[in-house]
Amino acid sequence: MGSGKKTGIKKSARKKSRQRFYRIIKWGCGLLVMLVFVSILQVFFLRTIDPPSFLITPFKSIALCFSPEAPEISANWCLLKQISPHVRKAVLAAEDQRFLTHKGFDFIELNKALKDMAMGKGYRGASTITMQVARTVFLWPSRTWTRKGFEAYYTVLLELLLSKKRILEVYLNTVDWGKGVRGVGAAAKTYFHVSAGRLSRGQAALLAAVLPSPHRWSPIKPNVRVRRYQKRILKDMNKMSHPRAD
Repeated sequence: MGSGKKTGIKKSARKKSRQRFYRIIKWGCGLLVMLVFVSILQVFFLRTIDPPSFLITPFKSIALCFSPEAPEISANWCLLKQISPHVRKAVLAAEDQRFLTHKGFDFIELNKALKDMAMGKGYRGASTITMQVARTVFLWPSRTWTRKGFEAYYTVLLELLLSKKRILEVYLNTVDWGKGVRGVGAAAKTYFHVSAGRLSRGQAALLAAVLPSPHRWSPIKPNVRVRRYQKRILKDMNKMSHPRAD
């Protein structure tokens, strides 16, 4: 009698344990579905709503709370047609020459970066413009694998739901161009005292040349390395067969 009672108690405990496990799985799946739905809405809203917006940049808002020196996204939004064609061409030449043809990931550049690492030539970035938009608009500033996973996920959503025109417009308005300088409109006024639409070819190439390290390099006081990179960008701009995204 005592043995049967113990067996019944054990079965009941196992049943409760299984029920608890299934509840956790159920809630976990529900949370995952909700997060996917919210992320799709975030990217969908980005088709027509310009950041900053609490609907679009929750992680960015949290990051700014912990890092008050991080530049906020400029409220002076420039439409793509209001930005100098030289800037669009220079940025594509410098940052992502296959932007108009890839689907968010440039596997050619990624392969080159991996080969350089394997040969001990150091680390170099292989992020596309779409990946940078995902990181800047939606995510927190870190180099963890978790963040990189979310970055890849948002990159896929951006390419599925937004046009190349819109992705480039968001990039040019959100990219970091120096301490307290966020976006092409702010960069044009801060460094050259002109509007984004009046930037010259040389000025555009200088702005693109400092993008790899905007807090150490200056487009108005370019060092030898920046000047060398500017010349290379100008050459690449001449070679580009499809510089326009509009």
